[in-house]
Amino acid sequence: MNRIIGEYIGKKGGPLLIIFGAMHGNESAGVKAIDLALKMLEVEPIKNLDFEYQGGMLGLIGNLSAYEKGERFNNKDLNRCWIKKDILDAKTKQKESLTEEEIEIQEVLAVVNNAIITHTPSEVVILDLHTTSSDGGIFSIVGDSDRSLKIAKQIHAPVVLGMLDGLKGTTLHYFTTENLNYKTSAITFESGQHEDPLSINRAIAAIITCMRTIESVKPTDVENQHDSILRKYSTDLPQVARLLYTHSIRPSDNFKMKEGFQNFQKVSAEEVLAKDVSGEIKSRSDGMILMPLYQKKGEDGFFIIKEEIHEN
Repeated sequence: MNRIIGEYIGKKGGPLLIIFGAMHGNESAGVKAIDLALKMLEVEPIKNLDFEYQGGMLGLIGNLSAYEKGERFNNKDLNRCWIKKDILDAKTKQKESLTEEEIEIQEVLAVVNNAIITHTPSEVVILDLHTTSSDGGIFSIVGDSDRSLKIAKQIHAPVVLGMLDGLKGTTLHYFTTENLNYKTSAITFESGQHEDPLSINRAIAAIITCMRTIESVKPTDVENQHDSILRKYSTDLPQVARLLYTHSIRPSDNFKMKEGFQNFQKVSAEEVLAKDVSGEIKSRSDGMILMPLYQKKGEDGFFIIKEEIHEN
């Protein structure tokens, strides 16, 4: 299986959109969405003679070895391994002593750096596609970049701020202007539950609206159905929210989430959310729950967020 899902190169220069699927190997919706979006781009000039793509798009499988097994990760969550110091340290190791995730990172970076050198784009935009083990609304996660926030808002899904404070080693932490030595914006988009076939549709819609926002395609080239798909699933959800609390877990905790929670479901302070070896786990505050863990592998049991009012 090839890590490169596909590539599309426009006739004019512009941004380089790098899209990751399966950074967690059990999340296949992003891979399927990237493949279908590339196929749509290939036929678009036949249907639309005025179609022009500016820049390039590159679709990649993040954790290829875990994806082939259908597992979230091999030894360690790849989306917690993007730490600059650890990546630099891994380069000094003998190949036979590298972990599977360290090999994945080195291979991904080789492809990304080669694409940037080859394309010399006006900017680099990273779109990291994910799904969740719980049902409920879609959402985007960004760092502190104004450009990233602007792009994410145009995807028509809630944007959750402050997540980088509650996590470490994600793609959003690493794929920055500083680390790539290139003007870079990065967004993570969660398109729905792992097994929901509509998660693929929503991921495609996010890809297309992202292309429009960064001006790789003209607004007139994008059908309204993509906006409608995203808006429909974001109805009554906050436009912007901020992280209040992260409940990190270890395998020895024997963490078990209480059944029935969905993304953006309201919870109250002292409400029982889960249990572990120490007993009941209660919410520390009023808010909304995000990404309650309903799968075997994971380093975070749940997040608590709160709506934040932003001007458009």
